[in-house]
Amino acid sequence: MVPEAWYNALPDLGLSLPPDIGGQRRPARAEGMQVPASLLRQEMSANRWIPIPEPVREQYLGWRPTPLRRAAAFERSIGTKSRIYYKYEGGNLSGSHKLNTALAQAYYYKKAGARCLTVGTGAGQWGTAVAAACSVFGLECRVYMVRSSAEAKPYRPALMRMLGAEVISSPSPRTGAGRAAADGDDQGGSLAIALAEAVEDTTEPHTHFCAGSAETYSLLHQTVIGLEAIEQLTAAGEHADVVVASLGAGSNLGGLVLPFLSDLVEDGRPRCVSVESTACPKLTRGRYAYDYVDASGSIMQKMFTLGSTFVPPDMHAGGLRYHGTAKLVSALYDQGLLEARAYGQRSVFATAAEFARCEGVLPAPESAHAVHAAAMEARRADGEGREDCVVLGLSGHGLLDLAAYDSFSSGAMMDAVADDAAIERALDRLPSRPGARRSVTVD
Repeated sequence: MVPEAWYNALPDLGLSLPPDIGGQRRPARAEGMQVPASLLRQEMSANRWIPIPEPVREQYLGWRPTPLRRAAAFERSIGTKSRIYYKYEGGNLSGSHKLNTALAQAYYYKKAGARCLTVGTGAGQWGTAVAAACSVFGLECRVYMVRSSAEAKPYRPALMRMLGAEVISSPSPRTGAGRAAADGDDQGGSLAIALAEAVEDTTEPHTHFCAGSAETYSLLHQTVIGLEAIEQLTAAGEHADVVVASLGAGSNLGGLVLPFLSDLVEDGRPRCVSVESTACPKLTRGRYAYDYVDASGSIMQKMFTLGSTFVPPDMHAGGLRYHGTAKLVSALYDQGLLEARAYGQRSVFATAAEFARCEGVLPAPESAHAVHAAAMEARRADGEGREDCVVLGLSGHGLLDLAAYDSFSSGAMMDAVADDAAIERALDRLPSRPGARRSVTVD
């Protein structure tokens, strides 16, 4: 059954998140950074359940509940006695979990008077989801997509344009942030730069920037994933021992694991595992500190970060390129409620290709990291004499990522590992803390 309310984990966890901080620089039009009060109320709510508006739930019913499947053939292939289940989020128009919050945000922004949403996107899933949601609710959409990803995945921009969005490769000459990046060594772009461009490009009235995966309300909207998974596991007579999800900024991870955390608080299981790329290892090699959420320097949040100026090496999982981590996910990791792993893309793609052959589902490069980690957790349980129930979030399909799979199959793919010196340089540029600020609109 599709949930009728999103799950707010903060009251159960007893966490108080650090406040947002105003940066030293402001975007060209401060109103473009304003978030509908309805979304901020969700972020600050003490209620355990937040009702899903009926127009949003009606859209969810088009593809939700999403399937929870046992990967029995994959289990046999890797020789594990553990049971591996995957929650598949690729069966909607956008091809990923991103549509869960894109629809909710487009609905609330439209109610607050927005006419156009601007977004930054890495691999393109967020841009596609917002383009789809804007088409549903009658909004215009402009997408700044990381240039290296746009060139590697040309059919993502094509899909966004088909949905009515304008797509701009970032860095672009359209904004000051884009021009500054293009003048340096960042021609391939980064998600921080794309986000900064989208923030800056809010000069027209009723045009607003829309954040995809780091904000607490976007994690809230994704909890439909974990809520459904728990109900489906219960129906199968299972209880998760390990829950695994890939980490970009945090919405996919938060959406799956947050509903499981009430069990964790009570009896110490399941273990929740975050999986990132060795190219952008913010939890495993980053610092817990205040940092800019993008390259514009407009807002700071306390998070695990590699520094907003960090540009990862070339990698195929574009959705894992974000330099930081959602403040809620960061707090979970800081409190020891979340474990973290980082893997290189060659081993990740090898496992994902095996999974596709066994299960008939091609994971997106981002989701492939969770597939690989789930296999590693199953083998770990085997080695320790346990038969665990491992649940992974397969957050999207890889049918528009065939160039990446071809690179792996041909032997051309190289592992991408963040350089120690590059991380240190970016961390050395972390900002100081001025006074707190957060823009709010009235709706």
